[in-house]
Amino acid sequence: MLNISNIKSKSPLKSQNVTQPISIIDSIERYLTNIFENEIAQEGSILVSYNPFVIKKIAGYLSGKIKMPASIGIAGETASGKSTITMDLIDTIESFATEFNIEDVITRVNTDDYYYDRSEMVKAAGSFAEFAKNYDLDVPQALELELMSRHIKELLSGKSTYLPKYDMSGTAIRHDNYTLAKPSKVIISEGLFTLTEKVRDAFDFKIYVDIAEDIKKERFYIRAKERGLGDSADHIYENANEKAEVHIRPCKAKADIVLSGAADRIKYKNFLNKIIGIVQELYL
Repeated sequence: MLNISNIKSKSPLKSQNVTQPISIIDSIERYLTNIFENEIAQEGSILVSYNPFVIKKIAGYLSGKIKMPASIGIAGETASGKSTITMDLIDTIESFATEFNIEDVITRVNTDDYYYDRSEMVKAAGSFAEFAKNYDLDVPQALELELMSRHIKELLSGKSTYLPKYDMSGTAIRHDNYTLAKPSKVIISEGLFTLTEKVRDAFDFKIYVDIAEDIKKERFYIRAKERGLGDSADHIYENANEKAEVHIRPCKAKADIVLSGAADRIKYKNFLNKIIGIVQELYL
């Protein structure tokens, strides 16, 4: 998914004879198909399903045929593992970029930073807990997703832009024009509503993280205990579950790739490193 057209190729036909009637992009597609099919056949695979067309899209970027930056949107329910997967992807890509001195490789746009500022409502209610009783944060309408879409498209067009920063400590304050984001080869974003209608067209690659109900529930209550949610945890979980049925789970059908949120973390990095290995084989 990296646009490596700016990396000087030592031997772009390293793995082929020039007389072979097969192009670089065809070779990459074959490699990718093999990687995806081998992974999905494994026990405990990170892959649940994928749209075969995504192979062509990834090959287009890896080959340099597509020279625009790539945007990746990752969505899933609460406690699905999407944030962890996203950070593992970022770490793996950044490690590769550092090793080969590739600059401006990845920019993260945090979906949660686009929650509307509701600080005055929190003050009026007396506390965030009281505010949350009458204001639903588990619906896409609670976020300014149109602004997020605009910011991502600006970055993809090569423009720097200032992103908002939402205070998650319970104030419901959003600081606008807070973080300067610079264009990069990959723009990545994750969140509950990252693949909902108002923003999903900003992404070249749409990923959904799927998780079994029992694992999700166990993770949620561990997190609820850590955050001191107490007796309100049951209500919060039930509401999140109900709203996910309406707003989040349908996004799975729109995804190019569905990942398992229960797979071993090291497998995500290993899978991405296999894809990065294609770049190293052909270009480095």
